[in-house]
Amino acid sequence: MSARDVIKQLEEKNAEALAMGGAEKLAQRKAQGVLNARERIDRLVDTGSFTESGRHARSIRPEVRHKTPADGKVAGYARIDGREVALVSNDFTVLGASSSVVNMKKIRHVKQAASRYGMPLVFLGESSGARMPDRMGASGRAILAQDPTEYQRLRESPWVSALLGQCYGSSTWYAAMSDFVVMRKGSVMAIASPGVTSIAIGKPIDSEELGGWKLLTGVSGLADMAVDTDEQALDAIKKYLSYMPAHSMEAPPERPVPAGSDDACRKMLEIVPEARNKVYDVRKVIAAVADRDSSFELEERFGRSVATVLARLDGKSAGFIANNPLYKGGALDADACQKATSFMVLCDSFNIPMVFLVDVPGFLIGVEGEIRGMPGKVINWMNALSLVTVPRVTVILRKSYGQAFINMGGGRNTDELACWPSADLGFMDTRASVNVLFGVKEQDDPERFKQLVAEVERDTTPWELARLYEAQHVIDPRDTRAFLIRMHQVHRKRLKNGVGEHRLANWPTSY
Repeated sequence: MSARDVIKQLEEKNAEALAMGGAEKLAQRKAQGVLNARERIDRLVDTGSFTESGRHARSIRPEVRHKTPADGKVAGYARIDGREVALVSNDFTVLGASSSVVNMKKIRHVKQAASRYGMPLVFLGESSGARMPDRMGASGRAILAQDPTEYQRLRESPWVSALLGQCYGSSTWYAAMSDFVVMRKGSVMAIASPGVTSIAIGKPIDSEELGGWKLLTGVSGLADMAVDTDEQALDAIKKYLSYMPAHSMEAPPERPVPAGSDDACRKMLEIVPEARNKVYDVRKVIAAVADRDSSFELEERFGRSVATVLARLDGKSAGFIANNPLYKGGALDADACQKATSFMVLCDSFNIPMVFLVDVPGFLIGVEGEIRGMPGKVINWMNALSLVTVPRVTVILRKSYGQAFINMGGGRNTDELACWPSADLGFMDTRASVNVLFGVKEQDDPERFKQLVAEVERDTTPWELARLYEAQHVIDPRDTRAFLIRMHQVHRKRLKNGVGEHRLANWPTSY
């Protein structure tokens, strides 16, 4: 063949791969208002930066080779905001992006490159599960489990997954292993499809009930965020990665501080009610102390009595764990414990300093919590907290009762502890404690009850904690932003260029 013929052949092969599952299937997706696998990459990455790996890969089975361009998974490398990433975008127009011998080799290749060379890994998921007959019988077993580290996470670099349609098989497994999962509403993630599941359990099951966005974001907590469109999901990935380092051995990137970022904190007394029994949304406190418009909440619908928020302080990434009295009075339940623990693992693994904002009446007690293994979740939290090596700063806003004082960064579980003057350091609500300690009820002896309440409250003020040097600071609420910025400057890990020890790197991604 002449050089001209060889180049023509290359152009034809490229065109075949870029055509994906054919014009008809691509038109159907366009009519549905969803992007195809290559359009998703184009939307996500910097223009012209994508280099494909395995464009000419095809099925190992001769009978379907002709209809498997790129073998259903588009893989390669690109840049997002100028930083290198590795990615896989599943092409549902090619045999439902089913997992095969060849396309799983592609995933393994880019995954190893991401871990070895320090790049975030992005999965754009939509898949029908294992490809048949590839996985059937003894020969099918021979292609499974050939990589003993396939499902290992050591958090060398951030992993991100988007659920953008039917997600079974590899899309499910990699989402469960990822640090951040965003889901388009209408998508489904489960171990098996509703059809297969219906046969297995002997009754029909709705796809939303099986693995829809309300279940994943509000009940199981396996998805961090739900959005309406593919475009919004891809934008969320970009924003999430903006808080993350490219890999665990560097500090997160810095951004310019928006003008006016100091203004909102000056109005803090208007955000948090003085009366301890009045609720408020702690996310407004976070927004007030963080750089303007920098808050990015994870798992908003799961474990809502605690908020876990990525934000920036003076242009630098910070992770906020904050009790939210708007839900269950801020009492910590099993989901909130799991959520807080997972967030600590994320922050410590990727060198993000942490802030605890405390207004907690304790743990939510009751039979349901015990059934959910609440004691184990409380201690999981404490175990993780004891292993954290990034800077931690705690600010007690109002209540900090009982064991929850320790879990929320009290005592030696923080680098600096500050109290607002409104802080209450009792073991429980003072009125309840009078009943427990002295057996006095207000309706029985109002005057005696009032005296005992005043006596108990004297020992629960921030001044007593400061006197013992258990609180290093008592601050004006309006100075909280300036205090947090200064403390993160003081406790920055200079000797290691902002890099922690990553003792939580192999903590389970979902449990």
